Amino acid sequence: MIRTQGILHVTIPVGDLGRSRAFYTEVLGLEFVAQAPKDDPHFLFLKSGADYVVLGREMSRGRFSDIIHHAFMVDGDAFDATVAELKAKGVDVFREDERKDGVFTGRSAYFHDPDGNALEVIHLTNRAKG
Repeated sequence: MIRTQGILHVTIPVGDLGRSRAFYTEVLGLEFVAQAPKDDPHFLFLKSGADYVVLGREMSRGRFSDIIHHAFMVDGDAFDATVAELKAKGVDVFREDERKDGVFTGRSAYFHDPDGNALEVIHLTNRAKG
């Protein structure tokens, strides 16, 4: 059996790397790491905590369902301020909820990036349990 050791990165498809870099670094606070290839970038490498997010330029895709989304963890003390900042920056937070039961519990807010990818910020109050 293959035994993986975790997830190195998730890749999010985007249409405009510059616009998406600004959104993910200036709105969500991810750290820019690198771009590749250097002369005509197709990928931007970003860091969120100890995890990596790769933005991949993809011009020919349709919008995904909101069920397919990427979740970023935030501290509980910062959750309300995070949601307020998203709204202040013109981001439409289309759903907020608080899950008390399930695999992942905590307060969540859902929104879209400039390419229509569904994203979530969550104050995670547990670790996965089944």
